[in-house]
Amino acid sequence: MRTTVFRNLMATEFGAVRAEMLARDHVLAALGGRTVDQALEAGLPPKEIWRAVCDDFDVPPERR
Repeated sequence: MRTTVFRNLMATEFGAVRAEMLARDHVLAALGGRTVDQALEAGLPPKEIWRAVCDDFDVPPERR
């Protein structure tokens, strides 16, 4: 998954403004205590990050 696809999924699921805020501020234990932005900077695959976000926010399977 490309980062642009990941960002589009975030914006679709949470709205553009909230997605940016979550990516910047919400710490995910599944990402080693990183935010989405920190995980992307660290080189974690966007698909892995998306799964962690979906798990943390209970995104329904059909939108994962």
